[in-house]
Amino acid sequence: MKEVGYYNGTIGPLAEMTVPMGDRALYFGDGIYEATCVANRVPFALDDHLDRMYNSLRLLEIPFTMEREQVKAELQKVIDAAEETPVQFLYWQVTRGVCPRNHPFPPADVHPSLMIYVKPHTMKSMDKPYKLISMEDIRFKLCNIKTLNLIPSVLANQRAVEHGCDEAVLHRGSRVTECAHSNISILKDGVLRTAPTDELILPGITRKHLLALAKEHGIPTDERPFSMVELMNADEAIVTSSSALCMRVESIDGIPVGGKDPQRLKLLQDAYWEKFQRETQPAK
Repeated sequence: MKEVGYYNGTIGPLAEMTVPMGDRALYFGDGIYEATCVANRVPFALDDHLDRMYNSLRLLEIPFTMEREQVKAELQKVIDAAEETPVQFLYWQVTRGVCPRNHPFPPADVHPSLMIYVKPHTMKSMDKPYKLISMEDIRFKLCNIKTLNLIPSVLANQRAVEHGCDEAVLHRGSRVTECAHSNISILKDGVLRTAPTDELILPGITRKHLLALAKEHGIPTDERPFSMVELMNADEAIVTSSSALCMRVESIDGIPVGGKDPQRLKLLQDAYWEKFQRETQPAK
Protein backbone atom coordinates (compact mmCIF):
# COMPACT_ATOMS: atom_id res chain seq x y z
CA MET A 1 0.00 0.00 0.00
CA LYS A 2 1.33 3.43 -0.91
CA GLU A 3 -1.41 5.28 0.99
CA VAL A 4 -2.19 3.87 4.41
CA GLY A 5 -4.83 4.97 6.92
CA TYR A 6 -5.36 4.35 10.63
CA TYR A 7 -8.32 5.01 12.92
CA ASN A 8 -8.21 4.07 16.60
CA GLY A 9 -5.95 1.07 16.01
CA THR A 10 -7.37 -0.17 12.70
CA ILE A 11 -5.00 0.04 9.72
CA GLY A 12 -5.86 -0.38 6.04
CA PRO A 13 -5.70 1.19 2.57
CA LEU A 14 -6.45 4.89 2.96
CA ALA A 15 -9.23 4.86 0.36
CA GLU A 16 -11.07 2.15 2.28
CA MET A 17 -10.86 3.64 5.77
CA THR A 18 -13.99 5.09 7.37
CA VAL A 19 -14.68 7.43 10.29
CA PRO A 20 -17.85 7.17 12.45
CA MET A 21 -20.43 9.85 11.76
CA GLY A 22 -20.41 10.72 15.45
CA ASP A 23 -16.75 11.79 15.48
CA ARG A 24 -16.76 15.39 16.72
CA ALA A 25 -14.31 16.36 13.99
CA LEU A 26 -17.14 16.04 11.46
CA TYR A 27 -19.54 18.56 12.93
CA PHE A 28 -17.46 20.78 15.20
CA GLY A 29 -13.91 20.45 13.88
CA ASP A 30 -13.30 19.53 17.50
CA GLY A 31 -9.73 18.34 17.35
CA ILE A 32 -6.11 19.13 16.55
CA TYR A 33 -3.71 17.86 13.91
CA GLU A 34 -0.03 17.58 13.06
CA ALA A 35 1.87 16.77 9.89
CA THR A 36 5.46 16.22 8.83
CA CYS A 37 7.50 14.62 6.09
CA VAL A 38 9.09 11.18 6.29
CA ALA A 39 12.25 9.90 4.59
CA ASN A 40 13.82 6.48 5.06
CA ARG A 41 10.78 5.68 7.26
CA VAL A 42 11.98 8.35 9.70
CA PRO A 43 9.52 11.19 10.47
CA PHE A 44 11.26 14.57 10.51
CA ALA A 45 11.33 16.58 13.75
CA LEU A 46 8.80 14.27 15.38
CA ASP A 47 9.50 15.37 18.95
CA ASP A 48 8.90 19.01 18.01
CA HIS A 49 5.57 18.08 16.46
CA LEU A 50 4.57 16.01 19.49
CA ASP A 51 5.45 18.90 21.80
CA ARG A 52 3.08 21.13 19.83
CA MET A 53 0.44 18.39 19.64
CA TYR A 54 0.27 17.96 23.40
CA ASN A 55 0.20 21.72 23.90
CA SER A 56 -2.72 22.08 21.45
CA LEU A 57 -4.56 19.27 23.25
CA ARG A 58 -3.99 21.02 26.56
CA LEU A 59 -5.30 24.34 25.25
CA LEU A 60 -8.42 22.69 23.80
CA GLU A 61 -8.90 20.60 26.97
CA ILE A 62 -9.00 17.32 25.05
CA PRO A 63 -8.27 14.49 27.55
CA PHE A 64 -5.91 12.48 25.34
CA THR A 65 -4.04 10.10 27.62
CA MET A 66 -1.87 8.16 25.16
CA GLU A 67 1.76 8.59 26.14
CA ARG A 68 4.28 10.08 23.74
CA GLU A 69 6.14 6.82 23.11
CA GLN A 70 2.87 5.03 22.28
CA VAL A 71 1.91 7.79 19.82
CA LYS A 72 5.32 7.36 18.19
CA ALA A 73 4.74 3.62 17.96
CA GLU A 74 1.31 4.04 16.35
CA LEU A 75 2.68 6.52 13.83
CA GLN A 76 5.53 4.16 13.01
CA LYS A 77 3.08 1.30 12.42
CA VAL A 78 1.41 3.33 9.69
CA ILE A 79 4.72 4.41 8.16
CA ASP A 80 5.98 0.82 8.15
CA ALA A 81 2.74 -0.46 6.57
CA ALA A 82 3.24 1.79 3.52
CA GLU A 83 5.48 1.09 0.56
CA GLU A 84 8.60 3.20 0.96
CA THR A 85 8.97 6.18 -1.38
CA PRO A 86 11.71 8.85 -1.33
CA VAL A 87 9.54 11.20 0.75
CA GLN A 88 6.17 10.62 2.41
CA PHE A 89 3.65 12.95 4.02
CA LEU A 90 2.55 11.88 7.50
CA TYR A 91 -0.63 13.37 8.96
CA TRP A 92 -2.36 12.66 12.25
CA GLN A 93 -5.21 14.18 14.23
CA VAL A 94 -6.79 13.76 17.63
CA THR A 95 -10.47 14.57 18.14
CA ARG A 96 -12.59 14.76 21.26
CA GLY A 97 -14.15 11.41 20.37
CA VAL A 98 -17.36 9.85 19.06
CA CYS A 99 -20.76 10.68 20.56
CA PRO A 100 -24.14 12.15 19.56
CA ARG A 101 -23.87 15.75 18.39
CA ASN A 102 -24.04 18.17 21.31
CA HIS A 103 -22.03 21.35 21.88
CA PRO A 104 -20.78 20.64 25.43
CA PHE A 105 -17.89 18.26 25.96
CA PRO A 106 -18.98 14.60 25.93
CA PRO A 107 -19.15 12.48 29.08
CA ALA A 108 -15.92 11.28 30.68
CA ASP A 109 -16.37 7.75 29.26
CA VAL A 110 -15.99 9.09 25.68
CA HIS A 111 -12.35 8.76 24.70
CA PRO A 112 -10.50 10.85 22.11
CA SER A 113 -9.98 9.39 18.64
CA LEU A 114 -6.67 9.11 16.81
CA MET A 115 -6.53 9.17 13.01
CA ILE A 116 -3.32 8.81 10.97
CA TYR A 117 -2.45 8.55 7.31
CA VAL A 118 0.69 8.43 5.21
CA LYS A 119 1.04 8.94 1.46
CA PRO A 120 3.81 9.67 -1.07
CA HIS A 121 4.91 13.29 -1.19
CA THR A 122 6.98 15.38 -3.58
CA MET A 123 8.78 18.22 -1.86
CA LYS A 124 8.90 21.48 -3.76
CA SER A 125 12.27 22.58 -5.02
CA MET A 126 13.58 25.49 -2.97
CA ASP A 127 15.01 26.86 -6.23
CA LYS A 128 11.48 27.68 -7.42
CA PRO A 129 10.19 30.85 -5.73
CA TYR A 130 6.65 31.44 -4.50
CA LYS A 131 4.12 33.95 -5.72
CA LEU A 132 1.76 35.30 -3.06
CA ILE A 133 -1.40 37.31 -2.80
CA SER A 134 -2.27 39.36 0.30
CA MET A 135 -5.54 39.14 2.20
CA GLU A 136 -7.02 40.45 5.43
CA ASP A 137 -6.69 37.85 8.20
CA ILE A 138 -10.28 37.03 9.23
CA ARG A 139 -9.47 34.05 11.46
CA PHE A 140 -10.37 33.79 15.12
CA LYS A 141 -7.83 34.44 17.89
CA LEU A 142 -6.76 30.86 18.59
CA CYS A 143 -4.30 30.64 15.73
CA ASN A 144 -1.61 29.35 18.08
CA ILE A 145 -3.57 26.07 18.37
CA LYS A 146 -3.30 23.69 15.41
CA THR A 147 -7.03 22.99 15.26
CA LEU A 148 -9.07 21.38 12.50
CA ASN A 149 -11.01 24.66 12.01
CA LEU A 150 -9.40 25.77 8.76
CA ILE A 151 -12.19 27.27 6.62
CA PRO A 152 -10.68 30.80 6.50
CA SER A 153 -7.35 29.24 5.46
CA VAL A 154 -9.08 27.08 2.84
CA LEU A 155 -10.78 30.15 1.36
CA ALA A 156 -7.54 32.14 1.38
CA ASN A 157 -5.61 29.36 -0.32
CA GLN A 158 -8.36 28.99 -2.93
CA ARG A 159 -8.07 32.72 -3.74
CA ALA A 160 -4.32 32.22 -4.15
CA VAL A 161 -4.86 29.32 -6.56
CA GLU A 162 -7.38 31.36 -8.56
CA HIS A 163 -4.75 34.08 -8.95
CA GLY A 164 -2.08 31.61 -10.07
CA CYS A 165 -0.21 31.93 -6.79
CA ASP A 166 1.30 29.48 -4.31
CA GLU A 167 0.11 31.02 -1.03
CA ALA A 168 -1.82 33.87 0.55
CA VAL A 169 -0.10 36.11 3.08
CA LEU A 170 -2.50 37.30 5.77
CA HIS A 171 -2.53 40.59 7.68
CA ARG A 172 -4.61 42.16 10.45
CA GLY A 173 -4.66 45.81 9.49
CA SER A 174 -1.05 46.57 8.63
CA ARG A 175 0.44 43.75 10.74
CA VAL A 176 1.52 40.64 8.84
CA THR A 177 0.52 37.47 10.69
CA GLU A 178 1.25 34.37 8.59
CA CYS A 179 0.17 32.62 5.40
CA ALA A 180 -2.87 30.42 4.76
CA HIS A 181 -0.94 27.29 5.76
CA SER A 182 2.62 28.52 6.32
CA ASN A 183 4.64 30.98 8.36
CA ILE A 184 6.34 33.98 6.76
CA SER A 185 9.60 35.71 7.71
CA ILE A 186 11.77 38.40 6.17
CA LEU A 187 15.46 39.17 5.84
CA LYS A 188 16.23 42.89 6.22
CA ASP A 189 19.67 44.43 6.68
CA GLY A 190 21.13 41.04 7.56
CA VAL A 191 18.51 40.26 10.26
CA LEU A 192 15.93 37.45 10.11
CA ARG A 193 12.61 38.87 11.31
CA THR A 194 9.49 36.87 12.09
CA ALA A 195 6.28 37.50 13.99
CA PRO A 196 6.19 36.51 17.68
CA THR A 197 4.39 33.34 18.68
CA ASP A 198 1.30 34.96 20.15
CA GLU A 199 -2.33 33.95 19.57
CA LEU A 200 -2.29 35.34 16.01
CA ILE A 201 0.07 32.79 14.45
CA LEU A 202 0.79 29.09 14.65
CA PRO A 203 4.15 28.34 16.30
CA GLY A 204 5.51 26.66 13.19
CA ILE A 205 8.10 23.92 13.58
CA THR A 206 9.93 25.02 10.43
CA ARG A 207 9.82 28.63 11.65
CA LYS A 208 11.41 27.46 14.93
CA HIS A 209 14.14 25.58 13.06
CA LEU A 210 14.83 28.53 10.75
CA LEU A 211 15.44 30.81 13.72
CA ALA A 212 17.81 28.27 15.25
CA LEU A 213 19.70 27.81 11.98
CA ALA A 214 20.03 31.56 11.55
CA LYS A 215 21.62 31.86 14.99
CA GLU A 216 23.96 28.92 14.24
CA HIS A 217 25.18 30.75 11.13
CA GLY A 218 25.64 34.13 12.73
CA ILE A 219 22.47 35.74 11.39
CA PRO A 220 20.74 37.92 14.02
CA THR A 221 17.04 37.27 14.64
CA ASP A 222 14.19 39.53 15.69
CA GLU A 223 10.79 38.16 16.77
CA ARG A 224 8.65 41.29 16.48
CA PRO A 225 5.65 42.05 14.28
CA PHE A 226 6.33 43.58 10.88
CA SER A 227 4.00 45.40 8.52
CA MET A 228 2.92 44.85 4.94
CA VAL A 229 5.08 47.84 3.97
CA GLU A 230 8.09 46.20 5.61
CA LEU A 231 7.28 42.90 3.90
CA MET A 232 7.09 44.54 0.48
CA ASN A 233 10.43 46.30 1.11
CA ALA A 234 12.25 43.34 2.65
CA ASP A 235 15.54 42.16 1.21
CA GLU A 236 14.03 38.67 1.09
CA ALA A 237 10.65 37.18 2.06
CA ILE A 238 10.61 33.54 3.18
CA VAL A 239 7.66 31.14 3.49
CA THR A 240 8.24 28.13 5.76
CA SER A 241 6.19 24.96 6.25
CA SER A 242 6.69 21.31 7.15
CA SER A 243 5.78 20.16 3.64
CA ALA A 244 7.90 22.64 1.63
CA LEU A 245 10.57 23.74 4.14
CA CYS A 246 12.04 27.15 3.19
CA MET A 247 10.72 28.92 0.08
CA ARG A 248 11.77 32.29 -1.36
CA VAL A 249 9.02 34.73 -2.34
CA GLU A 250 9.37 36.53 -5.68
CA SER A 251 6.13 38.52 -5.82
CA ILE A 252 3.13 39.64 -3.76
CA ASP A 253 -0.03 40.80 -5.53
CA GLY A 254 1.97 40.75 -8.76
CA ILE A 255 4.61 43.14 -7.42
CA PRO A 256 8.21 41.83 -7.34
CA VAL A 257 9.71 41.51 -3.86
CA GLY A 258 13.01 40.36 -2.39
CA GLY A 259 15.99 39.31 -4.45
CA LYS A 260 18.36 41.58 -2.50
CA ASP A 261 20.04 39.07 -0.14
CA PRO A 262 20.30 35.81 -2.09
CA GLN A 263 23.48 34.67 -0.30
CA ARG A 264 21.94 34.62 3.19
CA LEU A 265 18.74 33.09 1.87
CA LYS A 266 20.65 30.31 0.10
CA LEU A 267 22.71 29.72 3.25
CA LEU A 268 19.50 29.16 5.25
CA GLN A 269 17.93 26.96 2.58
CA ASP A 270 21.03 24.79 2.27
CA ALA A 271 21.33 24.52 6.05
CA TYR A 272 17.71 23.47 6.34
CA TRP A 273 17.99 20.82 3.62
CA GLU A 274 21.13 19.44 5.27
CA LYS A 275 19.26 19.29 8.60
CA PHE A 276 16.35 17.42 7.01
CA GLN A 277 18.64 14.87 5.34
CA ARG A 278 20.74 14.38 8.47
CA GLU A 279 17.80 13.89 10.82
CA THR A 280 15.93 11.44 8.56
CA GLN A 281 18.82 9.03 8.18
CA PRO A 282 17.84 5.51 9.31
CA ALA A 283 19.17 4.43 12.68
CA LYS A 284 22.31 2.29 12.51
